[in-house]
Amino acid sequence: MSVKIRLKRFGTKKRVYYRVVVVDSRAPRDGRTLEEVGQYHPIEAENQIVLDAEKIKAWIAKGALPSQTVKKLLNKQNIAVK
Repeated sequence: MSVKIRLKRFGTKKRVYYRVVVVDSRAPRDGRTLEEVGQYHPIEAENQIVLDAEKIKAWIAKGALPSQTVKKLLNKQNIAVK
């Protein structure tokens, strides 16, 4: 099973927010998740990003691959991704 760290969409039209989740790569965008590891609110004035660095590092150590967008968010929060 291939595992990815990616965004899961919530909110309404033009008031969107995302949760950073760990999912099976074959699952749909808003499907069942293995674990939620953070939140991202792009609409907020400060682009609020809340991530659990310990959980993310643990999942990456187990072989989870972050999506391009999540990789950018991790770099903004100074969480190293190898």
